[in-house]
Amino acid sequence: MARDYSRTSRIADQLQRELAKLIQLEIKDPRLGMVTVSYAKVSKDLGYADVYITVLPLNGKDEDEAIVDSLKVLNNAAGFLRGALAKNVKLRVMPQLRFHFDETIERGRHLHHLIEAAVRQENQNSNNDTDGE
Repeated sequence: MARDYSRTSRIADQLQRELAKLIQLEIKDPRLGMVTVSYAKVSKDLGYADVYITVLPLNGKDEDEAIVDSLKVLNNAAGFLRGALAKNVKLRVMPQLRFHFDETIERGRHLHHLIEAAVRQENQNSNNDTDGE
């Protein structure tokens, strides 16, 4: 039962919460869109933390451009964020932060559209079959 929620998982959850607050309150770069920290994964030796984000573009930016700009800003601010995390989270070793774009939402949206298209096609085929009889 104790293995269900490991120490690295608890640390990742805490880092995710703290990073969301820090990004919202401390980083004032205008290139940064509206960022949501969707997931954090910490290595077993606490050397690295992979932080996955989603970005909502602001100021009429293209989504791809907003993602690239936001990742650039966050990766440049990783040292600052790591220091701020060290003050808030009591760990002997604070992991290096690596930011990545979370593609699962976009992948889910794409799959949803494919399923809807298949259902529409199936409904059209079944309507054509009943009309022909």
